[in-house]
Amino acid sequence: MTPESAHALRPARSSTIDARLPAWLVRNPLHWGWAWAGFWTALIAVDEFVDLAGWTWYLLVGMAALPTLVCTLTVLHVTPRTEVKPVRESVLGLFFVRFLALVAAFMVWAVSVVLSASISTTIQALAGDSEREVTALGLNLMAAMVPLVVSLLWLAFVARCAWFLRRLRGWRQFPVLSRVPKSFLRGRPRLRRVVIGLAHPGLMLVAAMGSSVLAFLLGAVELTIEAVL
Repeated sequence: MTPESAHALRPARSSTIDARLPAWLVRNPLHWGWAWAGFWTALIAVDEFVDLAGWTWYLLVGMAALPTLVCTLTVLHVTPRTEVKPVRESVLGLFFVRFLALVAAFMVWAVSVVLSASISTTIQALAGDSEREVTALGLNLMAAMVPLVVSLLWLAFVARCAWFLRRLRGWRQFPVLSRVPKSFLRGRPRLRRVVIGLAHPGLMLVAAMGSSVLAFLLGAVELTIEAVL
């Protein structure tokens, strides 16, 4: 097959994929996104009572967020950074945002100091004067904290993505005014409609952040000294 013929087949394949999308999904992608997220979130609650393997909640949270996460990352990837720059931002707004950031940073620092002192005291009381036991217990505790820290960073990432989605395409299922490049999936309008419909800030927050918080509240993550030992 020559390069010219391969190039000619690409639009045909794209049109075939676009035409095969179910009509019900094209009509209401956001509604089906809510249904998908609700189904997997319900399974997270069921997992608490069935008591499956400890890692299953990671899988359930990932499945709940999968459609909107993939569509969100796709939309953000194809959108130039110039589209999310602040427009007509006042000096007062800029200063207020910086003030909130400094307050949040101070609170995080204060909490980290208190936690560090508490953890150090607890480790010293449990391990006694043995430097080897203190070091081993400290390393085990740090390893146990990695999933928690990653989970918190995941929540911050989701919130940031949802914030930019709100500025790019608003809250409508099919936005009238959108900053998503018009060249994105130009030859596949049905697929573009589905992707932009699923890349919704509210769906992103509920499916990705909401399911994660629910898993935390149900006790999926338990960071205690007894668990480390």
